[in-house]
Amino acid sequence: MNPNIPDDTQAADMAFTLALHPDYRILRRLQPKQVFADAPHGRRLLKGIVLDTETTGLNTSLCKVIELGMILFEFDPETGQLHRVLKVFDELEDPGVPIPPETTAVHHITDDMVRGKRINDHEVQSMLAEASVVIAHNAPFDRPFVEQRWPVFEDKHWACSIKDIDWKAEGLGSAKLEYLLQTQGYFYDAHRAEMDCWALLELLNMVLPQSQQPVLLHLLETLNQPQVRLSALGSPFDTKDLLKARGYRWDGDRKTWYRSLSSEKVLEEEINWLKQKVYAGKRASVEVEKLGGTLRHSQRQGEKSIVSL
Repeated sequence: MNPNIPDDTQAADMAFTLALHPDYRILRRLQPKQVFADAPHGRRLLKGIVLDTETTGLNTSLCKVIELGMILFEFDPETGQLHRVLKVFDELEDPGVPIPPETTAVHHITDDMVRGKRINDHEVQSMLAEASVVIAHNAPFDRPFVEQRWPVFEDKHWACSIKDIDWKAEGLGSAKLEYLLQTQGYFYDAHRAEMDCWALLELLNMVLPQSQQPVLLHLLETLNQPQVRLSALGSPFDTKDLLKARGYRWDGDRKTWYRSLSSEKVLEEEINWLKQKVYAGKRASVEVEKLGGTLRHSQRQGEKSIVSL
């Protein structure tokens, strides 16, 4: 052992001492937990999956999954309490094309690592069959990729730990998973599927600072709320920066700006904002697309209607 590097006991003592000082905060490496809490006798527990993917790029139509990570866990649907980890899955897959260097720079997965490999379809389907909910940190990215590769994901209810929680309202300046874990005193090696799943599982065990509600319970309560996708049809070109700052994204195929809303409750407020700020009170129309429980955070189409302003 290097005499200049403290052993685990010495390091723990040093960290404890430093943490007592008001001018310092200590980050500890995240250690995956197999058990979060003992299950109370007689309680009905459900199973969920946290999921993360690594891909060859961002475009769902052109890019492929090269790593899938999933953790199956038990939880109490009434309290949002996590209990046991039941299964851990992480496999690589050869996309059949070279992995772009810019994506390898992010997740460090190389062509040599995936060559000749294929993710076990039976294992994925078997594990998914046990789960009542799938949770991802940025589900609008992960869900279309896994649905394209494994259509069985289409039938599941999904929650997103970015989109389904107003982190700003909770007093937190970023929704990035690394940042949120740092507020809990942890760091981890990000951008590999399994480790990101362990980080997300730890996040689900967190209590939201303002609402004082467990993260998992909050997400479970969003499952039956229909998501709404609002498209600002024919918006003036000079309002693009305003729309982008508001959280709208550009759909190049349809040539329109759109935004996903967490529920119908905020729809009226958003339509009024568009009428005043984007269309300046002039006659215009917007498209409202309602996405039910199994369509939330997907790219599949829901029930559409046109609303005149």
